[in-house]
Amino acid sequence: MSGRAEFTLEEHGEGGTSLTLFGPYLVSTIGEIDRELRKIGGDIDRVDLSGVDAIDTVGAWVACNFAARHNAEITGASERAQRLLDAVESAGNDANIAAERLPFWTRIPVHVGGLTIQFFFGVLGVIGFFGQILMASGSLIRHPSRFRGKALVRQLELVGVSALPIVGLMSFLIGIVIAQQGAVQLQQFGAETLTVNLVGRITLRELGVLMTAIMIAGRSGSAFAAQIGTMKLTEEVDAMRTIGISPIEALVIPRILASVLMMPLLGFYAAAVAIVGGAVVADLALDIPFLTFLSRIKEVVPTYDLWVGLIKAPFFGLIIGMAGCYNGMQVKGNSEQVGRRTTQAVVSAIFMVIVLDAFFAVFFTEMGWG
Repeated sequence: MSGRAEFTLEEHGEGGTSLTLFGPYLVSTIGEIDRELRKIGGDIDRVDLSGVDAIDTVGAWVACNFAARHNAEITGASERAQRLLDAVESAGNDANIAAERLPFWTRIPVHVGGLTIQFFFGVLGVIGFFGQILMASGSLIRHPSRFRGKALVRQLELVGVSALPIVGLMSFLIGIVIAQQGAVQLQQFGAETLTVNLVGRITLRELGVLMTAIMIAGRSGSAFAAQIGTMKLTEEVDAMRTIGISPIEALVIPRILASVLMMPLLGFYAAAVAIVGGAVVADLALDIPFLTFLSRIKEVVPTYDLWVGLIKAPFFGLIIGMAGCYNGMQVKGNSEQVGRRTTQAVVSAIFMVIVLDAFFAVFFTEMGWG
């Protein structure tokens, strides 16, 4: 048996040209000969396989593809070679490898339409997921012994207590920035004392809870999606269902409940730290004593500003928890889905938090709490 695949071109007695193949036509020997066969032009009306010592599917495909390009007849095939040729030929397809690219005036509406359909299916999925949470909550109310208190305490620690340093640092710096930038602008009108009003109202009413929600979405929402998504890939969620444990009760509800409970506390904590940051800047740059700044907060900030922030916080926590857990439960296929769904959880949570905050701003203004 020859160690390499070869071929010859000969004229046969019928006035045509025959391509004779000989040697092993295997996947290990076909690479170089295939490139040479593709360079052959002219009229070839016969492909002779009588000299082929060994052949596999790749060799049969090369011979069949060459014969199809030149409209040639295959002769001299052994029984094994003929079986492979028949299999390869029946599996052939003359369709284009890639779909025809549409013009941009058609491609853009098609893409937008696909995104719109995907959005509505996503909305339906979230509504269905929320329904599962309500049903599981009702089941836990009827059977409180199934509620996982330790899991809730653990999530309260992860979502709330562990987030105190980063939320506090962020809020302190935000308070400094608001006070410094606000004072620079108010000094032009000789109203730098109103910095107290600016810092107090904007942190208690808006930025305290909003920036905390964004931070928790990036910190805890992503963790929810990654944890549950990894459990989906390793089939731990399926195993829980197999032994009669509801994943919604065991994994989702403790995380969502922790987010809802901790967001008002974290939001108030962030607002208080931001006010302290503003007081530090006022003491150093505006000659407003630290304690005077804090006492003025009670006088110039209406109580309803505090309630506005605290009322919004549980809704933000619900959105963050649902976004993280829903995207985690949607993971399937491979590990790439974990990263994709984690990113989607953070982006969707931040987007919905900002949209809901805008809605609350209009709502409370119409109520006279503007």
